Amino acid sequence: MSIQLGDIAPNFTQDSSEGVIHFHEWLGDSWGVLFSHPADFTPVCTTELGFTAKLKDEFAVRNVKAIALSVDPVDSHHEWIKDINETQNTIVNFPILADEDRKVSELYDLIHPNASSTLTVRSLFIIDPNKKVRLTITYPASTGRNFHEILRVIDSLQLTDNYKVATPANWVDGEEVVIVPSIQDQAELDERFPKGYRAVKPYLRLTPQPNR
Repeated sequence: MSIQLGDIAPNFTQDSSEGVIHFHEWLGDSWGVLFSHPADFTPVCTTELGFTAKLKDEFAVRNVKAIALSVDPVDSHHEWIKDINETQNTIVNFPILADEDRKVSELYDLIHPNASSTLTVRSLFIIDPNKKVRLTITYPASTGRNFHEILRVIDSLQLTDNYKVATPANWVDGEEVVIVPSIQDQAELDERFPKGYRAVKPYLRLTPQPNR
C-alpha cells in the first residue's frame, strides 16, 4: 500500500551504519528526510549521500534529521561510506539503514516490480515532527536528486504551518508569499499581514514573507 500525504510515517526498528534505529524515537521532535538507494557503491547515490553530508548545517538550522536506506548490509555501508568521504570530500554524518530483510522497504513501498523485483527505487519522504508524511517524490535511477529543492520544500512547509500563506511557483525563502483565499475579513488581513499586501486579483494576494 502506497504512502499518501498526511499519513503517519510507518515506524520501524532496523540496523544502520550508526547502530539500531528506532525510527520514531530517533526522529523525536525533529523533521526527517528519509531517502532510499537501490544499492551501495552506485555512482549517482554516492554523489547524493556526499551532498547530503555537506548540508549538515542547513538541515540543523531547520531542525531536520537525514537518514538513508539501502538493502545492503552494515559492513557494506561502512565500506561505501569510506568511498563517499573520499570521493565527495566530506564526512557522512547521518545513518544509512541496512534493510537486508526489506522490512522498511516494504513499509514504505520502495520495491517497484516494474523497476526491480529486489532493489529499492530512489524515493524520498519529508516527515514532520508529528510523524506525518508531508512530501513524497520518486526519482528515476538516471537522475540525481535536487537537494536544494528538498530544502525549499522544507522552508515552505515550515512557513505555511505557522502562517496562513502558501508559496508560489519557484518561491525561495525571503520572497513574497500568497495569502490563503479563506481569509477575507479586512481586520484579520490587517492583523495578520501588517506589512500590507497587493491584490493582483481578488483571489491572488501577495504579501512579504511574514517571518522576515
